[in-house]
Amino acid sequence: MKEPIDTLLTAAMVVTMNAEFELIADGGLAVRGSYIVAVGPADELRGRFAPAESHHYPHHIIMPGLVNAHTHLAMTLMRGLNDDLRLDVWLGYLMPIERQFVDEAWVRLGTKLGCAELIRSGVTSFADMYYFEEAVAEETAAIGLRALLGQTVLMFPAPDASTYEDALARCRRFIEGWNGHELIQPAVSPHAWYTATPELLRACVALAKEYDVPLHTHIAETEYEVQNCTHLHDMNVTEWNDEHGILGTKLLAAHCVHITRPEMKLLQEAGAGVAHCPTSNLKLGSGIAAVAEMQEMGLKVGIGTDSTASNNDLDMFEELRLAALLAKVKRNDPTDLPARDTLALSTMGGARALHMGDKTGSLEVGKHADLIVVSTGGAHNWPQFNHHPEAVYSRLVYATKSGDVQDVMCHGRWLMRDRTLLTVDEAEVTAATVPIAQK
Repeated sequence: MKEPIDTLLTAAMVVTMNAEFELIADGGLAVRGSYIVAVGPADELRGRFAPAESHHYPHHIIMPGLVNAHTHLAMTLMRGLNDDLRLDVWLGYLMPIERQFVDEAWVRLGTKLGCAELIRSGVTSFADMYYFEEAVAEETAAIGLRALLGQTVLMFPAPDASTYEDALARCRRFIEGWNGHELIQPAVSPHAWYTATPELLRACVALAKEYDVPLHTHIAETEYEVQNCTHLHDMNVTEWNDEHGILGTKLLAAHCVHITRPEMKLLQEAGAGVAHCPTSNLKLGSGIAAVAEMQEMGLKVGIGTDSTASNNDLDMFEELRLAALLAKVKRNDPTDLPARDTLALSTMGGARALHMGDKTGSLEVGKHADLIVVSTGGAHNWPQFNHHPEAVYSRLVYATKSGDVQDVMCHGRWLMRDRTLLTVDEAEVTAATVPIAQK
């Protein structure tokens, strides 16, 4: 007698992104509740299971949902507001605008818009850092994405807190309200060492350790930042963070563009995740992170878009292609960060960087059903050579576009079918951004 399951998915190819990088031609997977209960050849699964619904994709790839390892989701409402500036100048423009305009309603709308864009790009998990993070959590959970959400803590007044003590209190309430949720992992987010005092950093560390939650912060994004830290403290940025306990947490460090090999070693020994944001780092003139070197040293590296205010989109397929190309230029070595390794950074690598590797990032029994179905039928994906066993990774990294993502499932729930969003009203959300922009 066949085992009952909720969903059986079969396709021309299943890209598992498991430890063995297993590829299954004419493969599939079985979903019961939110979990994957089997992965294997399609015929074998059909003979074993009795699904409530089944879907066959004859010209498609089933793969893990992508992980956007660093963004500020509600800043979708600032997309294109002020471009072509140096980071410190850009922040000096954006932060006063945030203090004037950003409120809970703003954050809710920006989150809905961002989630719609993430789903269309094939993202099922993301890491966020912003204000009113409880509102981000409510909207994200309702839409059905998985997320590590960091409540921002600053040393000066912010849209949701007049002092850093207020921000810490808000963060504590957020953690207590959401820790243990099936989709949302709350986190503590001191913005960066240069927007914090030593007391603030230590308080954030204590809070993260008290509840055993991650800590998400920016580290060594620009050369200017590194020079300032060295001048002020006679330490590099990683050492300064370590001095105040940041590396003793479940750390997710965004950017790390200008870190040395000893700093990489410090982060690796701390078990920290690193979020590489290639487009934002290029657009702001911040530089190119040494991702291939980080990988060689065993760091947990993921890929992020950063915010749409500095990118200006949340397109992860564009991001992973750029990550692969930049890595080759960084050391003038075309063998650095090959396609398979690049795809790993945006799936299981990103999940590990977010300290979620046990839940998502690969298609394996016991993990949550966070997956996407990618069409290979577009003209830009032909011809399809199969002379090399890993050719599929090259197609996904160098040729596939976000528009090729057809279906998206997270936690066993369909979020998009046939390019139609199911859990967020895209037309309603985009229309609501017009008066925001005019204001």
